[in-house]
Amino acid sequence: MLEELQQKMGKLIEEADKHKKERNKWNAQANLSATRRDELNDKTKKLVEQAQRFKETREEYNRKVRDSKKKRDELNKKASNIYVKLDLLRKKSKAGWGAPLNKLRQEIDALEFKQQTEVLSIDKERQLVEKISALQEEFSKKKKQLEQDEEFKALLKTAQKLRDDASKCHDKLIEYANMAQEQHDKMIATFKDVDKIRAEADAMHMEFIKAQEIADNEHHMFIGRRKEIRDINKLIIGLRKNEQDSKTSEMKVEVKKRAEKVYDQFKKGEKLSTEDLFILQRSDLL
Repeated sequence: MLEELQQKMGKLIEEADKHKKERNKWNAQANLSATRRDELNDKTKKLVEQAQRFKETREEYNRKVRDSKKKRDELNKKASNIYVKLDLLRKKSKAGWGAPLNKLRQEIDALEFKQQTEVLSIDKERQLVEKISALQEEFSKKKKQLEQDEEFKALLKTAQKLRDDASKCHDKLIEYANMAQEQHDKMIATFKDVDKIRAEADAMHMEFIKAQEIADNEHHMFIGRRKEIRDINKLIIGLRKNEQDSKTSEMKVEVKKRAEKVYDQFKKGEKLSTEDLFILQRSDLL
């Protein structure tokens, strides 16, 4: 019985040690996954903050786009109003033939914008350049004729200044719009990085949970084996004590028998050795 218990306890000790090693291994893996997850979450947080800054900068440029557009439209409106007055003066002058200067200016602007923004074949671009040149020539002739009138000349100068200022506002508008688009593209790219890193962090978190669950299970198995070891150890101690008590009882019986025999020798007057006397003293027979 005692040998069987000792063998079982030895096996349980091996199993407990195995579960302890597995628990420690998976706890280490859980810690690695948690550390990597936290690093990725921290990186995600910083990227979100960066994307937010891109968004704020984009909104600032969009505000400037709106302001530039408003100012441009106001300047163009003022210039158009002056061109209406110029057309009235033109009709009264000998240069009143043909299209109004305002219409010519608008048509030239539209064609120049088309030339700058559209991809044209060589023939179509040549035709467009020729048309722009013809309109500019017509505009210049009308302008020279009409500038002979001082009132007309002053109004035309004001209108041209307004148009130039409006053109500058438009250029700024385009510049701010490009900057806003650049910030928008950076924001989108950053949010894509955020999604990618966040997915990686979520995967690390799942690995952490899995490793932690295995480690917890191994720990429970380790605790269970340790409890069994303690219980069996108590049984072994009890069995050893009973065995020891049994041996002690047997020795006492043996000693008593020996003492009674020596006592009989003593009563008969036989010579006793020192050991015999010691046995008699301990037996309480004297």
